[in-house]
Amino acid sequence: MKLIPYWLDTAQPSGDYRSTPVPDNVDVAVIGAGFTGLSAALEFARQGASVAVFERHTVGWGASGRNGGMATTGLAIGFSSAVKRYGEARAVEYFREYNDAIDSIEKLVHDYAIDCDFNRFGKLSLAYHESHNDGFKKSQQLLARLVDHHVTLIPKSDIHSEIGTDFYQGAMMDPLGAGLHVGKFAHGLAGAAANAGAQICENAGVTELKRVKGTVHDVHTTRGIARAKQVLVATSGYTGNVTPWLQRRVIPVGSFIICTEPLPEDVVNRILPNRRMASDSKMLTYYFRITPDNRLLFGGRARFALSSPDSDVKSAAILRKAMLELFPYLSNAKVDYIWGGLVDLSMDQMVHAGEHNGLFYSLNYSGHGVQMAAHMGKRMAHYMGGDKSANVWSDLKNPPVPGHFGPPWFLPFIGAAAKIIDRVK
Repeated sequence: MKLIPYWLDTAQPSGDYRSTPVPDNVDVAVIGAGFTGLSAALEFARQGASVAVFERHTVGWGASGRNGGMATTGLAIGFSSAVKRYGEARAVEYFREYNDAIDSIEKLVHDYAIDCDFNRFGKLSLAYHESHNDGFKKSQQLLARLVDHHVTLIPKSDIHSEIGTDFYQGAMMDPLGAGLHVGKFAHGLAGAAANAGAQICENAGVTELKRVKGTVHDVHTTRGIARAKQVLVATSGYTGNVTPWLQRRVIPVGSFIICTEPLPEDVVNRILPNRRMASDSKMLTYYFRITPDNRLLFGGRARFALSSPDSDVKSAAILRKAMLELFPYLSNAKVDYIWGGLVDLSMDQMVHAGEHNGLFYSLNYSGHGVQMAAHMGKRMAHYMGGDKSANVWSDLKNPPVPGHFGPPWFLPFIGAAAKIIDRVK
């Protein structure tokens, strides 16, 4: 088994950016070479701005290379909950932003000829309890009435048309959900940004931000100091004490994944015959899909802990047991990859993007970051250029997590509460 993300291990790097010089001055400094940062850098460079991306590790090392490779519709809180919380008009606007986000990925793939196995396989939401089907039905009705967006309900009696397990009580299928190879996509974005003139500096962790005036900052990195007219923080679940105001507003939750060896075609056709992106309705969600080379990728919040080699191995054992509970016929399948990463939850499970004390940021994708991160990078380039309409999330309140000033001591309590909720029908 390899303790590295399958996506990064099977992607060809777009270049070696470890020795790219740190520039003295740039129009824009971007912190983080994930989807948000790379997409923003590409757009800034395309507009003619000088831009440098500073990454502590390498391109796609963080959440962008450690997820399930799913670009799916809908908000983390669900459409019905969004209607209750924000009203119909705002809920529709937020929902459509996620559809636009998937379109953004598709356009980037097309415009820059990024070979990353992008396909609109559809999204399969699976009911863990029978009662969860009621929520699916309500969402179906609301989406059709308010958004003219149509999903299909699948009763338990027909569930084998979509998935080879009796574990779930029904499903909802949205045809617009997509899957992609996120390692190839990250390096495709990096290559496009570099070709457009962006400077990507790997092994250049940001250690300090010193505000000069307004939005101008001196960006101190492990490889030098750059003065930037604007700074975009795109650090997702890896937001740390360099930006304490943001750190207090990010709940970094570990999400863990196992990936099997390549499976025979008949087995793959049994598991997910239509190759949907699948996730269930538990608080401690399982999510899974078939990779481009016919592996089963199976992930979830197996433990409310941060990712580390030891934590990843413990979580992998839990996930393999869960995988076999769903698909017992995989008992002889080898697990080739195990890894973990950090999801950047917020108190309200909504995206937060804007500007605070001269720093711009886009964070808190709450487990839906594949599409929204790539989308918000481009959006933030326009927002930072003065187009305030480019950021639909700008007026959302962004409350801090009470008592959160450093390591997330509260994760075990969140995990315990989630387990109790999952036991209640």
